[in-house]
Amino acid sequence: MSILTLSKMAAGLIPAAMIFATPALAADSIHGDWITQERDAIIKISKCGTSVCGRIYKYLVTPPNGTGQKDIHNPDKKLRDRKLLGMSILTGFTPDGDIWRGKVYDPKSGKTYRSEVSLKSTNSLKMKGCLAFFCQGQDWARAK
Repeated sequence: MSILTLSKMAAGLIPAAMIFATPALAADSIHGDWITQERDAIIKISKCGTSVCGRIYKYLVTPPNGTGQKDIHNPDKKLRDRKLLGMSILTGFTPDGDIWRGKVYDPKSGKTYRSEVSLKSTNSLKMKGCLAFFCQGQDWARAK
């Protein structure tokens, strides 16, 4: 075989390998739109600087004070006027094996917790909020 034939074969194999590798990478990603367990909002998880964050992307159930709902339970009085829609509730997430670790903010209570996120499957995510050694989890479904 000539070098030209080998380079043509390699050029054909690289895109084929990328096609087969891409679904595996996508399946392992926590990035995307996730429906909360209460089915009241969609959280968009994406890269934020050097880490990953999750923002309230869309309401599925309108909050008590409408779509302009403010962060009224925030312990910092200066932050109580910010809108919840578009706000990061998952912050500082970095991978640690199969688990992503960061913080979760609960706008219903105004509290921030240590958090862990992991994929249960391509379309199911386990989100945990932890205080000391006590953790509570929710299952989120990938929005389609």
